[in-house]
Amino acid sequence: MTEAKNAYDVIILGSGPAGLQAAVHAARAKTDVAVLGRLKKSSLHKAHVENYCCMSNVMAGEEMLAKGKTQAEGFGASFLDEDVVGIETESDGRFRLMLESGDALSAGAMILAMGISRNRLRVPGEKELQGKGVSACVECDGNFYRNEKVAVVGNGSAAAAGAMTLLMIAGDVHLIYKELEVDERLKEQVERSAILRHPGRWVASIDGTDGVEGVTLDDGETLDVSAIFVELGAKGALELATGLGVALDPEEMRFILINKKQETNIPGIYAAGDICGPPWQMAKAIGEGCVAGLEAAAYAKNRL
Repeated sequence: MTEAKNAYDVIILGSGPAGLQAAVHAARAKTDVAVLGRLKKSSLHKAHVENYCCMSNVMAGEEMLAKGKTQAEGFGASFLDEDVVGIETESDGRFRLMLESGDALSAGAMILAMGISRNRLRVPGEKELQGKGVSACVECDGNFYRNEKVAVVGNGSAAAAGAMTLLMIAGDVHLIYKELEVDERLKEQVERSAILRHPGRWVASIDGTDGVEGVTLDDGETLDVSAIFVELGAKGALELATGLGVALDPEEMRFILINKKQETNIPGIYAAGDICGPPWQMAKAIGEGCVAGLEAAAYAKNRL
């Protein structure tokens, strides 16, 4: 992991193909670039690629990501194996990014390239009770369960940070996880808190008729809760984006709206890759990452 500074010209959220290509172009444009996220969280990590232009053999996604990181580092980009848990706009128009470790970074421009969450628990009751106590967004729905018993499930920073947030809103907060894959400081915060932890366990079913009434774990224990927040992986890309006022597509409200320069409706914020919508192809992600990297670098330079 690269040692972090406090401020960068361009910060890229996501280290998949879109983020890596953006890092290459932004760094080559002589801007100070940081990439946040973990390579193994990219959907490309476990994939194999054979339909990318000029490739003669099937190539493992894990290998491609590793080479992309090395390439971007060669041009001067820094990589931080941390997730972002919050973003604010500063008075001078820069962006302040709060990391899972508790540190904060400042950016002149940002590129959102975190992909989209395709993860679901795929357990009985999840689909049927979606919106009736099953949620994927603590910030969106947490206040509906003030002083009530709730559960959060997930191994990453979204689950850990979400559970910490719910401590200030809900009553009992259960955190269900196989193993917490977060920064040590965040893990220590969770362990020192009043969160009721269930390590090494997972959700077997979500129970209820007209709403969530409980959660059954894989060892048979039942938790009496009125809501469960499914927070798998890092902080949701759309949660971070919409908190800043970034516009989404009006039809599905699942993807970030961008123009041909990969600009969002918020000056200084760009987006690339799956977060901008289908098709889910590496070629599209890399092309958009190229444009976003160049445009974000130009924007950051003009601010100087």
